[in-house]
Amino acid sequence: MEIKILGTGCPNCIKLENNTKLALQKLWMEAKITKVTDIEEIMSYDIMSTPWLVIDWGVVSSGKVLDIGEIVELINSWKDNIQKPKSWCCCWGNC
Repeated sequence: MEIKILGTGCPNCIKLENNTKLALQKLWMEAKITKVTDIEEIMSYDIMSTPWLVIDWGVVSSGKVLDIGEIVELINSWKDNIQKPKSWCCCWGNC
């Protein structure tokens, strides 16, 4: 699993990164966490407001700092959906 935190390095981006690391610890999981601060790369995601949280290929949150519990739920949802690829879509099955 690769998790990306997209943002310019503001306090909210740092808090989201820290919360993500704590959520992974809570789940006893490891993941590659990448901080994306390059403006051109961030713009390639067509972002309106930061921070953004990306798990593997999908944007799962934008414009807010998720708490640890919310991130745990997103990761668990990702794990459930990755095992059932036919039911997975870009909006986490909410289409």
